[in-house]
Amino acid sequence: MEEFEVSEASKKTKTIYISTIFSIALVLLMLGMLGLILVHAKNLSNYVKENIVLNIIVDEGAKETDILAFQKELNANTVVKQTQYVNKEVAQHNLTKDLGEDFVNFLGYNPLLSTIDVYLKADYANNQSIDALKKNIEKNPIVKEVIYQSSLIDMVNKNISTISLIVLGFAIILLVIAVALINNTIRLAIFSQRFLIKSMQLVGATKNFIRKPFILVAALHGLIASFIAIIILLGLLYYAQKEIPEILILRNYTEFGFVLIGMIAIGIFITSMSTLFAVSRYLRLKIYDLYR
Repeated sequence: MEEFEVSEASKKTKTIYISTIFSIALVLLMLGMLGLILVHAKNLSNYVKENIVLNIIVDEGAKETDILAFQKELNANTVVKQTQYVNKEVAQHNLTKDLGEDFVNFLGYNPLLSTIDVYLKADYANNQSIDALKKNIEKNPIVKEVIYQSSLIDMVNKNISTISLIVLGFAIILLVIAVALINNTIRLAIFSQRFLIKSMQLVGATKNFIRKPFILVAALHGLIASFIAIIILLGLLYYAQKEIPEILILRNYTEFGFVLIGMIAIGIFITSMSTLFAVSRYLRLKIYDLYR
């Protein structure tokens, strides 16, 4: 009979631990997805900013060597990410492709001018930096005109700032909820062990001696839950990349690694601290309070 009770208690404890691990894993999965959203939001912001183009219209009489030398000078500028030289022939081919017919045959000549498309680094994709660069570019005698959409740049920067604040606020709220969920899950798991904790204390075990195995087990559970969450997250990402190949442009293995390490660290830290507080609480309780 006693062996049966021990066996039943052991099964019950294992069931509680398994459910605890999976509950923590789901919360960590939620945090991991939020971390990826934050990382990808920044990458997406940079991608949008770095695709804002500054069109430099080159004077028709400019020599090819002068244009290429000017392009090389632009590439050396610290605010410029890259440039693309589009001569008259390439511009004609692109416009003909877009229109679906050869406009040169209709007009009898090619009215397009050669251009240099300038793409800025994300940190400099704002009107102040672009205005300063524009003034510097216009000093070159081969430049006929510099064109960019200032209203579009303002709108992009304002929208990105607003979205970033919303995502950050959501992240803080979600983190608080995640910590509360994990803490409550751990407290429920420790609740089933309250009599064991008090029994060990009554036979003379020190508080640190009692806490240590619970904290080590909790850290192990946090580690296991983290790996489960990471495996599920990797599976979801693999599926997302198959369905939406375009998200590959946002992929950054270094930042993704930090997110995974963060999931492991959070899993171990929160479970360990929650267990420490829960065990300490039951160590402070009187025997008759354990039944409440």
